[in-house]
Amino acid sequence: MTTITSSSTVVRSYRSRRFSWGKLFVHLTLGLIGLACVIPMLLVISVSLSEEKQLALRGYSLLPVGFSTFAYTYILRQPGQILQAYGVTLGVTIAGTLAGLLLCSLLGYALSRKDYRFRGVLSFYVFFTLLFNGGVVPFYVLMTRYLGLKDNILALILPYLVTSWYVLILRTSFSQLPSELLDAARIDGAGEWRIFFQMVLPLSKPVLATIGLFFILRFWNDWFLALLFINVPQLYPLQYLLYVLMANINFLASNPQTTGVPIPTQSARMAMAVLAFGPALFSFLLLQKYFVRGITIGGLKG
Repeated sequence: MTTITSSSTVVRSYRSRRFSWGKLFVHLTLGLIGLACVIPMLLVISVSLSEEKQLALRGYSLLPVGFSTFAYTYILRQPGQILQAYGVTLGVTIAGTLAGLLLCSLLGYALSRKDYRFRGVLSFYVFFTLLFNGGVVPFYVLMTRYLGLKDNILALILPYLVTSWYVLILRTSFSQLPSELLDAARIDGAGEWRIFFQMVLPLSKPVLATIGLFFILRFWNDWFLALLFINVPQLYPLQYLLYVLMANINFLASNPQTTGVPIPTQSARMAMAVLAFGPALFSFLLLQKYFVRGITIGGLKG
C-alpha cells in the first residue's frame, strides 16, 4: 500500500514538473510587462547621471552617457532646503495617511452597518461627492477666507483626509466580515469602539494597507495644494520645491547670459524625479504583498 502511494506521488510530481507552453507564455508575458515598467525608471536614473552635452549629442540611453553627477550637485547646492522639504513632505504624509485611514475607516464602517439609521443618506452623499465638486474657486475661498489656512501646514493635509473612493472600498471590505463574529462580541459585552479597533481593523489589514499606500502616494506626490495655499518657502513640500527649482532652471537655461556656468536642464529634471520617487517606491515595495489582496477584498459589488 505504501509503495502504491509513493508511486502515485512520484507520478503527480512528475506531471506537475512537465513542461507547459501555457505557463511559459504567462511567465514571458509577465516578464515583458515587468521589464516595460522597469526600463523607464532605469532610463530616468541613467539620464540623471549623464553629461548634458552628451545628452544633446547622443540622446537618451539606458547607460549613462558621459557619467556625471553634476545634476545632483547643482540641485543639492543648498541641501538644507531639500532636507526641509523632505521633512515637510514626510510629516504631511505620515499625519495625513494616519488621519485619513482613521476617518475613512470610521465612515466606511458606519456605512457597512445595515442597522445604521442614516446609512442610505450618507452613502448617497459620499457617492455624490465622488461625481461632482464645487470647483477650484469655491475651494480656494473656503480654505483661505473661512478656514484661514493660507500658509498653514494643515492646508496640505485636510483636503485629502476623506476620499469617497477609499470610503466605498473600505465599506465593501467591512461588509464582508463575518457578522456572527461581531454579534458574538456584542453578546460578550464589547462596545462598538472596541469591536472596531480590536476586531474590525485587525481583520482588515490587507485593505487598510492598500488604502494606506494610496494615501502615501497621494500626499507624497501632491504639489497642487502647495501651489494654491503656500507662499512661505519653509512650508514647501518636496514636489512643489522641485517644481520651483525646475522653473528656475528653465529660466536660467533660456537666459544663459545671467550665469557663467552651464545649466543641466535634462539631467536635472531626471535627477529631481529620482529624488522624488525614491521613498514612494520604497513604500510600495513594503506594502506590495497586501496590494492585490486588498483591492480584491475591497472590490465594489453590484
